[in-house]
Amino acid sequence: MLERGKKDRDVIEIVGIDSLVPKDHLLRKIDQAVDFDRIYEMVKPLYSEDNGRPSVDPVVLIKMVLIQHLYGLPSLRRTAEEVGLNVAYRWFLGYTLQEETPHYSTVSYNFRHRFTEETVDQVFHWILEEAAEAGYLSPKAVFIDGTHIKASANTKKKVKVQIPVVSRHYAKELMEEVNADREIHGKKPFDDDDEPPAPAKKPRDNTSKKKLARRKKEKLRTVTRSVTDPDSGLFVKGDHKRQFAYEAHTACDEHGFVLETVITPGNVHDSVAFDEVYDRVTADFPEVETIVADSAYKTPHICKKVFEDGCVLSTAYKRPQTMKGGHEWWKYVYDEYYDCVLCPEYQALAYHTTNRDGYREYRSDPSICVNCPTRHLCTHSKDCVKKVQRHIWRDYEELADDARYTPKYRQLYKRRKETIERVFADAKEKHAMRYTQYRGLAQVSNWVKLKFAAMNLKKLAKWLWKEKLSPFTLVLLWPLYARNPAYASCINRVSRQAERCPPMEGTFLVYPRR
Repeated sequence: MLERGKKDRDVIEIVGIDSLVPKDHLLRKIDQAVDFDRIYEMVKPLYSEDNGRPSVDPVVLIKMVLIQHLYGLPSLRRTAEEVGLNVAYRWFLGYTLQEETPHYSTVSYNFRHRFTEETVDQVFHWILEEAAEAGYLSPKAVFIDGTHIKASANTKKKVKVQIPVVSRHYAKELMEEVNADREIHGKKPFDDDDEPPAPAKKPRDNTSKKKLARRKKEKLRTVTRSVTDPDSGLFVKGDHKRQFAYEAHTACDEHGFVLETVITPGNVHDSVAFDEVYDRVTADFPEVETIVADSAYKTPHICKKVFEDGCVLSTAYKRPQTMKGGHEWWKYVYDEYYDCVLCPEYQALAYHTTNRDGYREYRSDPSICVNCPTRHLCTHSKDCVKKVQRHIWRDYEELADDARYTPKYRQLYKRRKETIERVFADAKEKHAMRYTQYRGLAQVSNWVKLKFAAMNLKKLAKWLWKEKLSPFTLVLLWPLYARNPAYASCINRVSRQAERCPPMEGTFLVYPRR
């Protein structure tokens, strides 16, 4: 029998908005997971107590942005439209069916001019505190990596500019150790070029004038800068298309909770931004024991920093950069006692110097190499000299290599695909972090932090909801076990889950009798 579609569009019904939202809806879980009244304490200094017109509830503004990130909505304009049409969104914000919801420009203005970067940080860390109080954070092993976010910038609108070369933040420490190493080997220490040059004692000394001119000369480098978004950086890697992008350097724990994130232009290497991420994470979570990262973070400075802090760096194998078709790198053996390098033909490469980058240079004797039968596999130098470099912090890299062969840290590294890589995949596929419509480093940083805060809140709410239902699931499954013992595996699985997650206050666990 054919039935026509219903068109009861003008029917007036008396219904409560609470009855229209499913009991297991995500926003219900989030509403029960945390107390949003904490936001009033964070934003209270940003509002006047006895002056001005009444404002829109700040909790509503922050909830609207959380809705945008939870459901991957592309913009605040689209979010405001969806809030006006979606019953569940209205219920979450506390608005009735007939009440007018905030305009998108109101939300945008507050996040641009009222809510500061400190406010966003407070919201992010507040959700982390809630997860820690629930017992879900496990920061003993921290997974660090970076992902690129396409910027809102046209790749054709660009200019070439010269910017000063930024000195490495550990340059002073490195130079001190380099000079100490040079003094041990009888070499003259380097001068610090960052200090203002001293006046020459002898006006006729040409060397002093050259050195003075070299010091005064400013070191510059040429970069490609976007005209529409100057804060972004040109991202070029492998087969990827050239594009202006930002990079989110992120750290998470074993359960996938994002602990910290730092946003930089897309042309900043992962190892450069590591220090800021690492310092923030270790300051907030002193119990960190292991840092898990890919081979891009396996640098002498990072290895030294992590191991000197009493932590362990679990990383991957990094292929040495050697001559193509030549001797393998492991055939050049370093002799610590005699401070030399033995080549594949069992000849010694003596110490020559230590350069400014911290590498000791070992060179061969050209009178021996000229008659070497495997010289074509060793060097193509015209003067028949083989050079081998070894960093003064190479011992810390070897500690990272030792950890790579340890079963415990090998298993931790394999979990990267379940933790930090999964965080990036979910953020891009489910929460619209593949590209950003915001411009400027400050706005993009706030946007990414709120997105990760929403992801942490979603995970926390779901886990608390499962924890709340576990005892009742055991009670419901117990009659099935009494009738058919085949259901024992199912009940045992739920029981183990309940043991891992302590019950909420006011609930009781019922375990099957074994």
